[in-house]
Amino acid sequence: MFNEYPLSDRLLKALDQLSITTPTEVQAATLPPALEGKDLLVAAETGSGKTLAFLVPLLQRCLDQSKPSAGTRGLILTPTRELAEQVAKMCEGLAAFTQIKVQTVCGGENWSNQSARLRKNPEILVGTPGRLKEHLERNTLDFNDLEYLVLDEADRMLDMGFRDEVTFITERCSTERQTLLLSATLSNANIGSLIKTVLKDPEKLQLSTAQDAVQSIKQQIILADHPGHKEKLLNYLLENEAYDKAVVFCNTRAYAEQLADKLNRTELRTGLLHGELDQPERNRIMKLLREGKINILVATDVAARGLDIEGIDLVINFDMARKGDEHVHRIGRTGRQGRDGLAICLIQQNEWNLMASIQRYLKIKFEQRTLPGLTGHYKGPEKLKSNGKSVGKKRSKKKSDAKGAKTKSKTRERDKKVIGKRRPAAAAPSLGDGSMPFGKRKPASDSQD
Repeated sequence: MFNEYPLSDRLLKALDQLSITTPTEVQAATLPPALEGKDLLVAAETGSGKTLAFLVPLLQRCLDQSKPSAGTRGLILTPTRELAEQVAKMCEGLAAFTQIKVQTVCGGENWSNQSARLRKNPEILVGTPGRLKEHLERNTLDFNDLEYLVLDEADRMLDMGFRDEVTFITERCSTERQTLLLSATLSNANIGSLIKTVLKDPEKLQLSTAQDAVQSIKQQIILADHPGHKEKLLNYLLENEAYDKAVVFCNTRAYAEQLADKLNRTELRTGLLHGELDQPERNRIMKLLREGKINILVATDVAARGLDIEGIDLVINFDMARKGDEHVHRIGRTGRQGRDGLAICLIQQNEWNLMASIQRYLKIKFEQRTLPGLTGHYKGPEKLKSNGKSVGKKRSKKKSDAKGAKTKSKTRERDKKVIGKRRPAAAAPSLGDGSMPFGKRKPASDSQD
């Protein structure tokens, strides 16, 4: 029970109001060392309650030592705006019976309005690396008084290319701080150097692995011939599977837009989420999904983390995730907190080896499935290696050399033809007003001022 920890009555009252009475495994493991002020390295699966595990010690610190004239005391870095907003909402709920103020600092919001709120000096900031770095560069923020730093979903921030921003921010934080680094996985190749940079003698809490994170999720694959075939499979699944809410993942924004548009032409209630949407539109889509006005979300990997929507029980990977950790975060939208979930991957021939790698990483075997009337021509590789990947056809050295010589010969012939067609060099033409296509611009003698 939370009342067994040295927590303020105001925090306990907030926990009771939120109907949170018993700590989860990650909370029970994290709270004692975090309340003692230790740096922590925590690996815990999505949906395990790690947000509360780092917020409670932060709020307790602010209550123990009131510092009304100090600057920012707590900073929480997240990879996405959605996750930042969810963390801030949880923090506000826990701080409901205190005077502690929380502010999000994310891109996609009006700079002037955001800066005005920051001038009110909130104790706790929750934000994304890009916008926080921008504020530091413009001197609209400083972290000289920072006491508590959290890197939430740290490996995801690295995957998204925020390494430089995270380093820039942490270097400008007070060195006399407590730091917690949390993630669903700690296998990212770059995370080791980040740990050495930002943590001091951290206590490591390995509460889950990638394999643990998917235990309650039934995983299936369906073979497909081409994207058009995948679209037919997807429509069948969305029309016939039993689910409350579903998320469909694509690897590119362009195809996600195209797919959402096609689904919306049917009777399927579909929303779209990707990184290029402005914040008001993202908020609108998330609200529609939470309220049940739409029940299908087509998304890129921006939604693989940060989505905390009740009732997502079906995840469909229209495109296979590019690596194992990303697959784990995608399908982790379902099967949360012990509930059953279903994840289905649509696999073309060129995705088989990627699927096999992820299957091997998770140490499981996906169930292969067919849909009535939609079985394609692709049946999978004829031969498999011991790691589950397809056996490629080997070319003989003679054929390979012959093909290489033939290619070189064609290249030489092509170059000769191009050289033969070249005209003598002439004076560079005027660009005129710059609006004429390159191929149709007039020579310098005909250009007009």
